[in-house]
Amino acid sequence: MKKLLILAAGAAMLLLAACTNNGQGSAKGPITTGDDCIVATVSGKIMGYNDGGIYTFKGVPYAKAARFMPPQAPDKWDGVRKTQVYGPQAMQGQNMRWGGNPSDYDFGFEFKNEKSSENCQVLNVWTPALDGRKRPVFVWIHGGGYSSGSAIFLPAQEGRALAEKGDIVVVTVNHRLNILGYLDLSGLGGKYAESVNLGQQDLVKALEWVHNNIAAFGGDPGCVTIGGQSGGGGKTSTLMAMPSAKGLFHRAIVQSGSTLRQQEPEQSRALGLAVVEELGLKPGPDVDLDKFSYEELVAAGSRATRRLGRGGYSPVVDGKYLVQHPFDPTGAECSKDVPMLIGSNLNESCYTNNVTLSMDQVKERLLPRLGEEKFQQFVKDFETVYPGQEPKELVNTDLRTRPRVIAQATAKQAQGGADAYVYLFAWKSAVNDGALAACHGMELPFMFNNVANQREMTGGTPEAYKMADLVSSAWIAFIKTGDPNCKGLPKWEPFNPEENPTMVFDNVTALRKNHDAILLKY
Repeated sequence: MKKLLILAAGAAMLLLAACTNNGQGSAKGPITTGDDCIVATVSGKIMGYNDGGIYTFKGVPYAKAARFMPPQAPDKWDGVRKTQVYGPQAMQGQNMRWGGNPSDYDFGFEFKNEKSSENCQVLNVWTPALDGRKRPVFVWIHGGGYSSGSAIFLPAQEGRALAEKGDIVVVTVNHRLNILGYLDLSGLGGKYAESVNLGQQDLVKALEWVHNNIAAFGGDPGCVTIGGQSGGGGKTSTLMAMPSAKGLFHRAIVQSGSTLRQQEPEQSRALGLAVVEELGLKPGPDVDLDKFSYEELVAAGSRATRRLGRGGYSPVVDGKYLVQHPFDPTGAECSKDVPMLIGSNLNESCYTNNVTLSMDQVKERLLPRLGEEKFQQFVKDFETVYPGQEPKELVNTDLRTRPRVIAQATAKQAQGGADAYVYLFAWKSAVNDGALAACHGMELPFMFNNVANQREMTGGTPEAYKMADLVSSAWIAFIKTGDPNCKGLPKWEPFNPEENPTMVFDNVTALRKNHDAILLKY
């Protein structure tokens, strides 16, 4: 009996080791600094640190910009600049922070509190070696819409584990947001004639920095993948239609952020002029907004959006930086040959997954939108696609983001250029009685191979580590080749609009064709 207990304990320890070795849960080795952690960039030398074999550089300036001005190359410096601490996030409100009564969503996502600055054009780099090799590069663009977030506002977005597992270079980027990043002041003329799509201009400047410097970090400037989730997916979609970014990236990943259209210039310029008026100024080329505080700008912006009946700030088809709607009616010629990986999650909503609903309560929610006859047909169709589900799943299953995924992939394939691959992340977390399920953002710790960094979100179970190994392997394969097929994955076919082939990631992962097409009409 004693021998059996010893064997069982040993097996348990081996299982634990196997699990923690996948999601950045294992010991990484010592952290060291010194001359071997110094890299010469175009602007000057920087010193990072060696984190158990992964060279790490944080808060590296890639640009500078005066308020509402296009970004410029950063100032050069003498000597060695230490880049060992994350730089500031963009100026923003409190909507991504904990409130007085944290929800299950807050518990799972663990948003970080960070220092904010108008000088937020910084990036972070993780690389396996500073050896002159040409490794594929992954540039990550954070979510938070166009108003909030940062490169590190979620622990899952740390790039170390993905760089180590994939032998790739990972870069994460901060850039201007909300009124400072996406207010269109070009209608004023004068010094503000180029003050449009500034957040997107920042991202292009970051990609230029990667192009000019990444070889010194062991990266290949000729093999760069951009990617992002939610708002980061929208920014990635938008970069696909920006000629100034052509040649600076070679593959693109859009996660729960498929964006077909952006603002029209008539709308965005009208809002810019209205903000100026709310500040008590007469719109024109002599306007100067430098004297106002950030809080005054935000307050004026809120008044202007209410007066015009408008929403928030976002990119605009200005004709120079963004030359067309990203994917309506089709993709832009400048990115025709860029392969894409596009997808969403089964339960994009983050707030109702653990709420028990009766069929009557479901009907009460859906009837105003569908009507009686259409509701009854929806129930039948849903049972055909997802048999045996609880009534709550009729409202929890996403039918808003996924149609945009299909539309974006269809527009991409219509170009006759590079392929698109489509996924649906359906793996559900059991934490807090399934409160998060496969919600918006749930795929992040899996594709970054960072299950251990957000165990409150993933549960840290053996199944979670297994899923992270598979998902991160597919992302790494795409980053390296433009094709996500990898060991352990069923054959992943490129998208075509007739069959809608979709890789459904779950405890049993499978390629499914037209499996939910009947629901996408609702």
